[in-house]
Amino acid sequence: MDGNGRWAEQRGLDRSEGHRAGAEAVRRTLQGCRNLGIKYLTLYAFSSENWRRPKDEIQQLMQLLRQFLQERRQDLHKHRIRLLTIGELTALPSEIQDDLRAAMEESRNYDQGTLILALSYGGRREITRAARDFAEEVAAGKARPEELDEQAFASRLDTAGIPDPDLIIRTSGEQRLSNFLLWQASYSELWFTNVLWPDFGKDELRDAVEDYKRRHRRYGAREQG
Repeated sequence: MDGNGRWAEQRGLDRSEGHRAGAEAVRRTLQGCRNLGIKYLTLYAFSSENWRRPKDEIQQLMQLLRQFLQERRQDLHKHRIRLLTIGELTALPSEIQDDLRAAMEESRNYDQGTLILALSYGGRREITRAARDFAEEVAAGKARPEELDEQAFASRLDTAGIPDPDLIIRTSGEQRLSNFLLWQASYSELWFTNVLWPDFGKDELRDAVEDYKRRHRRYGAREQG
């Protein structure tokens, strides 16, 4: 969800206003997913690299995250949306960890959709943690090296039990994965737009999905005919 800062700068506003507008774009996108019948939405809300940003901006982002959780909690209940998280949650402020755990517990049995927040998340770190966990199991005699295959490895990732993404959308003209779901995105379709995230909405989401539906996914197999 890129472009909050540029959106604010173009309007002569503080970067925090761009993040606030970005939070509103999240609300529109969630509604668009419900309208289109999309059952899983993962939002790259805060990367492990984002901790390098200025402390005051990080504080503003954490405040917005907590405000978003408090304001959107009723939406989760109303629409029976399950909340999940991926990333190193222990790096977040304790009050946000508490809010996340409460929202996840309250929504764990909902079945009309799943919202996944990637927080303090990095794909390389996720893969490294999974490899380390398996190595520790082998060292402790709880697993054997030959037991590790793709399915066993995926079960140790943050996204265990979550389908791999069909479509990854990147806004603001950026055209790279930026450490997002590196293992899971092996066969994801990519869609890029120059629209800045605060201006993203149901129309852009529909355009992305319509483009995706026109693609032929072969997963490495030869094209027939």
